[in-house]
Amino acid sequence: MGQCGITSSKTVLVFLNLIFWAAAGILCYVGAYVFITYDDYDHFFEDVYTLIPAVVIIAVGALLFLVGLIGCCATVRESYCGLTTFVIILLLVFVTEVAVVVLGYIYRAKVENEVNTSIKKVYDEYNGTNSNAQSRAIDYIQRQLQCCGIHNYSDWQYTHWYEESKNNSVPISCCKTNTGSCTGSLTRPEDLFQEGCEALVVKKLKEIMMYIIWTALTFAAIQLLGMLCTCVVLCRRSRDPAYELLITGATYA
Repeated sequence: MGQCGITSSKTVLVFLNLIFWAAAGILCYVGAYVFITYDDYDHFFEDVYTLIPAVVIIAVGALLFLVGLIGCCATVRESYCGLTTFVIILLLVFVTEVAVVVLGYIYRAKVENEVNTSIKKVYDEYNGTNSNAQSRAIDYIQRQLQCCGIHNYSDWQYTHWYEESKNNSVPISCCKTNTGSCTGSLTRPEDLFQEGCEALVVKKLKEIMMYIIWTALTFAAIQLLGMLCTCVVLCRRSRDPAYELLITGATYA
């Protein structure tokens, strides 16, 4: 019965190590996705520490490649030292992913305040040229999220760009995609996106944080299962003399 339990745990461990390798790639992808997305929204989010969860999750992904290799070798060879090292590393990774979840919740709560503080400043610096970083960011956000202005398209009337242009229109990026003749004129508001960008930027950034949180939680649960299975193998191996004798005899044979 004990031998059956050890064999089952070893089988699960080998399978989990394969999952760890896949997880490593997924975690690195998630981290890279956050970095790329943050680059599109960084003008609306001044706190660079928000990238800490993404940095940590990439580091965890890289570490999982090593964890999977150690786990596979230790499980196949039934190395007590290797399995112990495997458990310790898994525990460290598990604690790190719990920290990622906590940091994700902390920064998710700060998103709204950060965007509220910075978004008006970004709109005030808009000048409509492609050489201006703020202009590129706003045009990208308005097209991508299908929004216009901070709360709605009328907010453009209070920007420096609107006052200087004096043409009673908003940027072309405010135009709905299915209206080819749209010039951004406020005399045809039906051609413009009706929703403001502030709420949508906040929603998008919170979605990114939740993406990180759920990814970290999922793989933390898998690692917890890996630690439990390893502990089963280690405990039964040390408490079962017959199994130890069998391994020793097999080794000498």
